[in-house]
Amino acid sequence: MAFLAALVWLGGLIWFATTVPQQVEDVATITDAIVVLTGGSERLDTGLSLLRQRLGAKLFVSGVYRGLDVNELLRLSRQKPDEVECCIVLGYAADNTQGNANETAAWIHNQGFHSLRLVTANYHMRRSLLEFHFAMPDVTIIPHPVFPDTVKQGQWWMWPGTAHLLASEYDKFLAAQIRHLLENPEDPS
Repeated sequence: MAFLAALVWLGGLIWFATTVPQQVEDVATITDAIVVLTGGSERLDTGLSLLRQRLGAKLFVSGVYRGLDVNELLRLSRQKPDEVECCIVLGYAADNTQGNANETAAWIHNQGFHSLRLVTANYHMRRSLLEFHFAMPDVTIIPHPVFPDTVKQGQWWMWPGTAHLLASEYDKFLAAQIRHLLENPEDPS
């Protein structure tokens, strides 16, 4: 029985690793907001670039450390405040992906928004989308993954750091799926 469970888990991990996004599918759709999940400078830089391209009216950064303000965030990311400073909102409540989704859902609904472009790492995107759809099933979410140089997608199993990261992310994805099924047994998604 344990062997079968391990085999099913391994098959799922292979599926998960091979379906990690390798490109941004939709680069043009304009959304009400751009949402960046903290955790890497590429994410914030991408979010700011998307805001400058006017692919969203506001940029919400979820999971920011308390005490950090917009000016400091822009300074740390080596960005000039120029025209984007007014359009950036920071969320301080989240400390995990489920928290990001809940914090963002409250902000999105408070703003009266109906769509968002979600910026996070490609390996984190599937679980983020799952949590965000749980938190706000009525909101259109456009995934906009970023691609960290440290994550080696090609032959990921040969890179111990990448293999561990993907296995950990897969386990968290499974846990989120199970939590959703337990909380919403009638929802087949």
